[in-house]
Amino acid sequence: MKHEIIHTGEKPFKCQECGRCFTRKGSLKDHMRIHTGQKPFKCEECGKCFSWNESLKAHMRIHSGEKPFKCKECGKWFSERGNLYTHMYLHSEIKLFKCAKCGKQFSQRGNLIRHSNIHNGIKSFKCKECGKCFSRKDILNIHIKTHKRKKHVQIEEKEKPYQCNKCGKCFNSLSYFTAHIKSHSKEIVQPDGKSESKELSTIIHQNQILFDAASLIVENEDERS
Repeated sequence: MKHEIIHTGEKPFKCQECGRCFTRKGSLKDHMRIHTGQKPFKCEECGKCFSWNESLKAHMRIHSGEKPFKCKECGKWFSERGNLYTHMYLHSEIKLFKCAKCGKQFSQRGNLIRHSNIHNGIKSFKCKECGKCFSRKDILNIHIKTHKRKKHVQIEEKEKPYQCNKCGKCFNSLSYFTAHIKSHSKEIVQPDGKSESKELSTIIHQNQILFDAASLIVENEDERS
């Protein structure tokens, strides 16, 4: 009798919560876990619990690394069948997800959500350095690189106090700095017979004053501490 119900399409077991009907009592019992929140199937590896045994089996593939579902187009493997189906949209021209604002279509829901953030002004990716927010993670990553470059310049300026006014290059040694400045300057003969340029003397003098002032500040701070 129970088997015949499958062929007749009769569903005598009804959920009192949502009204959904089932052909078997066991199916109704499994369904009720959605409403009760019961999760009797526990992963022995990480302790995560699931409502259905099938969900636990799929989860266990994360720990085992098993990927039984293969894409016939590119050969990529997946641990869950649903992920394979989602991946297959990349190979087809099917784009089920359409933007309600501009009509642009996408093969994956995640891409549509990221695109919609542009229209909605949602900026969920925040820079930890300055607090500035962005709608896309790739733009945030580009922004973060600007902070890294600034930090590099600050470290370089601290370690190399002699900076060339012509090209911005920095040096930690006055002798190297002097040699570099000469590459930019036209040498003239001074009355004392030394070969040097007015521009060279001025730049070296300015940088020496700045360096001496900075050194004096550091010495004073050391004495206070």
